[in-house]
Amino acid sequence: MTQPVLGIIGGSGVYDIDGLTNKQWRRVDSPFGETSDEFLFGELDGQQLVFLPRHGRGHRIPPSELNFRANIDALKRSGVTEILSVSAVGSLKEELPPGTFVIVDQFIDRTFARTKSFFETGLVAHVSMAHPVCGRLGDMVEKAAEAAGIKAVRGGTYLVMEGPQFSTVAESNLYRQWGCDVIGMTNMPEAKLAREAEMCYASVAMVTDYDCWHPDHDAVTVEQVVKVLLENADRARALVKAVVPHVTERHAPCAKGCHTALEHAIITHKDKIDSALAAKLDAVAGRVLKR
Repeated sequence: MTQPVLGIIGGSGVYDIDGLTNKQWRRVDSPFGETSDEFLFGELDGQQLVFLPRHGRGHRIPPSELNFRANIDALKRSGVTEILSVSAVGSLKEELPPGTFVIVDQFIDRTFARTKSFFETGLVAHVSMAHPVCGRLGDMVEKAAEAAGIKAVRGGTYLVMEGPQFSTVAESNLYRQWGCDVIGMTNMPEAKLAREAEMCYASVAMVTDYDCWHPDHDAVTVEQVVKVLLENADRARALVKAVVPHVTERHAPCAKGCHTALEHAIITHKDKIDSALAAKLDAVAGRVLKR
């Protein structure tokens, strides 16, 4: 835990970073199946980085078909200790216009067709999700955004919908009444699985457009949205470069408890643990299961 390795989950534009050395695309096997794509391993100013194109290069995989468990498990097997998730979202608030970055601190999970835990019958665990992101890593991202001159709002609630269709106007207005700030399709169960795998997780939601609640939404063209996407990718690369020095400075396990999330989470009696499932969870839960 004393050597931080930063994993970045995002679109294809995020991993094309100037100064990235020792680059190598490599498939990482997982007992939970195939990951979205190969991982890109590299170094930036001496800091080890691992990039995962969330939807695969070329955006091949829809949100509901992402193998979240394989992705997180394979990142853990690759030595990743902290995850920076970047994703495109719609805005649910007038004051969060396209181009704004939101450093998310809460989620409302409205997904229903995804496997949300590594733990199954034969090995049960309950981790806390009261604070679903790492505040320490969030602090780093906030400082990095400021240093890079990126407009970023600290704190916000991300409504995770199933998709792949976008919301109805009624749904969009409901989520606004709930106090949600942005809406997207990818950060759950990603954040839950990262917590179970004892990795720090921070989410940067990159606003591309207003959701359908906005009276001017219909005036937005595909060309305008694509333009914002490309601009956001440029800023995301700048953010990753700026956050690296802060990650490198960590010399101890996370004081927020992310690296020890399973310490008191496993409830199944040792004599009743399914040995095959325990073997499958060697990367995710090996730290506590090997005791």
